[in-house]
Amino acid sequence: MESLEDLFSLKGRVAVVTGGNGGIGLGMARGLARAGASIAIVGRNEEKSTAAVDDLKQRGGSAFAVKADVSDYDAVENAINGIAERAGRIDILVNNAGTNVRKRPEALTPEDWHTVMDANISSAFFCSKACFAHMKAAQGGKILNNGSMMSIFGTPLSAAYASSKGAMTQLTKSLATAWAEDNIQVNCFLPGWIDTDMTVLAREVMPDLNDRVLTRTPAKRWGHI
Repeated sequence: MESLEDLFSLKGRVAVVTGGNGGIGLGMARGLARAGASIAIVGRNEEKSTAAVDDLKQRGGSAFAVKADVSDYDAVENAINGIAERAGRIDILVNNAGTNVRKRPEALTPEDWHTVMDANISSAFFCSKACFAHMKAAQGGKILNNGSMMSIFGTPLSAAYASSKGAMTQLTKSLATAWAEDNIQVNCFLPGWIDTDMTVLAREVMPDLNDRVLTRTPAKRWGHI
């Protein structure tokens, strides 16, 4: 009888994690590495990516870093093809890279809007599109998109961010239906308030945020990676 460890093993699999050098992305990378997958950390900050790779290796995982701007399709395509050539395959993609600009809607500039949309939703489409051929060649794959609780509700300072995360849920549905026949499953997870570098900045912008989160969260605490 197959053990639970074997049933959920990812040994021999290759996972790409965008923005995997910190926060939720690093937490996802750690989990995938613990299950046996080889991890490709994709991000712009080489120092953070190197530190994340070291972290994974110290935990017994296999990992390497690739520098790329995931909001640039040509850079994404080059990075994904390079990972496939180096690792031999791509089985899992975690679209985690993202950013936020916390301003009221009337204060958002066109540049602010495009910065968030390019980083959060365009990047997910670009990476998924670039991975498709490699997953199809492997006769299947898994794509996990990092949505947000903001996918289903908003706040006064989240017009661009919430819009991008709402789009993420619809992109997920579209890709899932398009690629099901190729045995590629696409899912979206919607985290709540997680204690990361990004939400530390949110608490600086919104001093009452910590109290609001604790009041609205049944566990009375922030989530941790």
